[in-house]
Amino acid sequence: MCLAVPGELLAIDATDPLMPMGRVSFGGVLKEVCLAYVPEARVGEFVIVHVGFALTVLDAEEAARIWATLETLEEPEAGEGP
Repeated sequence: MCLAVPGELLAIDATDPLMPMGRVSFGGVLKEVCLAYVPEARVGEFVIVHVGFALTVLDAEEAARIWATLETLEEPEAGEGP
């Protein structure tokens, strides 16, 4: 199963206009992601990211709702299958 998670866009590097990149915080974990699919994204907004690509822009309330849901998921015990 694939999972896309929300993150806050902290900075944008548009040096290459065809492949703009952004620094995104996922609850304090910082990653560089491609913003080519969301050219409308602005610093301070939240984006849904999957495998290094921001797929959509969403508001802070929706991002918080998604994080709250993800936090309710339990981690499997060692040796437990999916």
